[in-house]
Amino acid sequence: MEFRWIEWNLEKIAGHGASRDEAEHVVEHARPPYPRYREDEKLLVWGPTESGRLLQVVYLLELDDAVFIIHARPLTDNEKRRHRRAQRKRGQR
Repeated sequence: MEFRWIEWNLEKIAGHGASRDEAEHVVEHARPPYPRYREDEKLLVWGPTESGRLLQVVYLLELDDAVFIIHARPLTDNEKRRHRRAQRKRGQR
């Protein structure tokens, strides 16, 4: 999977406390029901980083199938509870 980074998206995710490696890991390891499609051809993923921190990542698939991350941030406590509850229902960790 190829990721496309520019100063804009690197600074944006850093401002939300996420790193490039974390965001890439979450996208690469997305598990159903993710990715979810959003408006304007955006895709959304919730998932763990290598260290187990839960992030939300929003990205676009470019014409050449490169991933362009436009947003990444830690999940809120409420979102973490929803994510863990949904995973238990699906029998995942």
